[in-house]
Amino acid sequence: MELDKQDIKKTVFSGVQPSGVLHLGNYLGALSQWVEMQNQYNCIFCVVDYHAITVKQEPKELSRRILDVVKIYLASGINPEQAVIFQQSDITAHTELSWILNCASARLADLNKMTQFKEKGAKKESVSVGLYDYPVLMAADILLYNTDIVPVGDDQVQHVELTRTLAERFNRDYGQVFKIPEASVRKQGARIMGLDDPSKKMSKSASSPANYIALTDSPEMAAKKIKRAVTDSGSEIKFDLKKKPAISNLLVIFSLLSGINISELETNYKNKGYGDLKNDLAEEVSKFLREFQIKYNSFTDEEVKRILKDGADKIRPVANETLRRVKEKLGIN
Repeated sequence: MELDKQDIKKTVFSGVQPSGVLHLGNYLGALSQWVEMQNQYNCIFCVVDYHAITVKQEPKELSRRILDVVKIYLASGINPEQAVIFQQSDITAHTELSWILNCASARLADLNKMTQFKEKGAKKESVSVGLYDYPVLMAADILLYNTDIVPVGDDQVQHVELTRTLAERFNRDYGQVFKIPEASVRKQGARIMGLDDPSKKMSKSASSPANYIALTDSPEMAAKKIKRAVTDSGSEIKFDLKKKPAISNLLVIFSLLSGINISELETNYKNKGYGDLKNDLAEEVSKFLREFQIKYNSFTDEEVKRILKDGADKIRPVANETLRRVKEKLGIN
């Protein structure tokens, strides 16, 4: 990837926290989309470790997870020869720009609107300031690299809207610096729901492992989770998010993994039962995990560390140049 061609190709930026368990929903909703994008865009994919420490982490586990996330990126098909992969904390411009945005652009009223904080920690007295303020750090992550497109799940669109607001406010008050990014939400698979409760998103922070299929689950364990997944009343296998949310969720997973469109799946299972669908989906998921984990286990820690260093070295000049221009506009260069 040649960064000097950013005027030719649009730039994509996204990242994943090295916390909790990465699962099938992360792959279908984000990582597989990234793989498709790397052939069309200048792609920058970050391991956002500073976001992970907004809640308490065990240091040795965090170090391990940072490397594991990169292995998941690679196993998903992200190619470090095409896309930049780096660790957020390796580039100091992220925290510098976050502080500047806190002072120059962000308002309490902006952050008080963030629904994820209300869900995760608004009622807890011991919650960290970082958990409240992390949307501003996310904005800094995006704005540093002249990002055009941010691929996100629909629950993250609000954060991209905040990023746009902060960028526009800074440009208005201090002069043009930031490109205004746009969110890109996958039409199908943007929200893979929990196997135990189709009203809630599949989540790496779920209290029960029955909610998700981890990308590191054994194929046998994953098959059991599929077969135990909740279903809807009735017996018809039909895509209907309102009347059959559980079956609809299983159909989406099946479609994305197999490449068979949902209408064709409905036809294939027209005279069959939920058990048939689950058995076949369990086999499809097991096949995917076996192939994925062979790739995942093929990468060494040393390879991953080299990829992270090379990525940071490649992309750091872009971040530093954006930060320089910001400081110049503020008069603190």
